[in-house]
Amino acid sequence: MGRGLENVRRLYLEGIAGGNAREAVTKYTGHRYTQHSTGVGDGTEGFLAFFEPFVERNPVRDIEIVRILEDGPWVFCSAYQSLNKGAAEWVTMDLFYTDPEGLVLEHWDTIAPFVAETRSGAHMVGGTTEIDHGAAHESNKSLVQEYTKQVLQEGRHDKLHHFVAEDAIQHAATIDAGREGLAEWLALEETGKYEMLMQLVGQGDFVVTYGKRHALGKDIAVFNVYRVEGGKIVELWMNEEEIGPRETWGNSGKF
Repeated sequence: MGRGLENVRRLYLEGIAGGNAREAVTKYTGHRYTQHSTGVGDGTEGFLAFFEPFVERNPVRDIEIVRILEDGPWVFCSAYQSLNKGAAEWVTMDLFYTDPEGLVLEHWDTIAPFVAETRSGAHMVGGTTEIDHGAAHESNKSLVQEYTKQVLQEGRHDKLHHFVAEDAIQHAATIDAGREGLAEWLALEETGKYEMLMQLVGQGDFVVTYGKRHALGKDIAVFNVYRVEGGKIVELWMNEEEIGPRETWGNSGKF
């Protein structure tokens, strides 16, 4: 476990779940903290202006980091949050950039409501959590990059079978099971077009992308998480957040 990964874990669990926002953001961030969660301002003070009231509003915070991985200076984590004994439930996916000492310098995220009953029947945050560190992560990253380019961006849905297993487990709330369910979702008008891949990271059999799609006049920030086995994507998660008008941003924006 690298220092960056451990610092991200501590920032989450000590600062947000544990309610020690000021101590955690001081200890685990570096000379700058550039923020892309649009409701939060840049820097330590921006973090505190959001999370100190958040802690007060939500005295009961059950927050679990479900998956976490690192790729050089990049750390990705996905968390389930139950606030005030289930009064609100959220799924967050976060990407952090860290300095050589593992201190957090920059942060991107998407936040979406937890959906108990997905279209596929698979749990929204369930499934495989342990990373297979023996997997060929560079090959897996290349596979996902080509899938993103050819299928999502170029719309070559006829190539889906080259990248995705027929019985792939689908955890995204709005997509039916298997490769067929994914193909049906990709063909929908409301799915729109995947316009930009901002970052791709991976470790072992897990690969994560962060980018933007445009659908029905809306820009949507989206994390996709893939588990690759035998040269095919065998498990998928997705977390999306509509990007609001620029005047609502507390910083430079989602990207």
